[in-house]
Amino acid sequence: MKTIKIILPLAFLALAFYAFTTPDQDEWVVPEKYVNMKNPTDPKADLNIGKALYNKHCQSCHGKEGYGDGSKAAGLKGDLGDFSSEEYQAQTDGELFYKTTFGRGDMPEYTKKMPDDEDRWLVVNYMRTLKQ
Repeated sequence: MKTIKIILPLAFLALAFYAFTTPDQDEWVVPEKYVNMKNPTDPKADLNIGKALYNKHCQSCHGKEGYGDGSKAAGLKGDLGDFSSEEYQAQTDGELFYKTTFGRGDMPEYTKKMPDDEDRWLVVNYMRTLKQ
């Protein structure tokens, strides 16, 4: 009986802490249509354009090397990702294109800033060069 009086309040307290905490960022589910989408651009062609677009639109948050340490990063919620990591690089080009295109949370949608799909594909190509 004494054990129950101790365990019950601890269990309630643990449940309360669990209920009121949320992870910083839920899993970002990409629709299957985009997961399997093929990149229509040549990864070696126009890499300088991809780099210039990355520097203009992405570097301030994601950093020069893609570590998520850009000048605006501290003011943002969630994990900005490490573009050099194996986990990030394991994503398909279509997944990266989807995330760049539609965004979520602090990550903006880029269909207005970069309305040409090809430009976003070129950014994906450049992000591939940031692997370790």
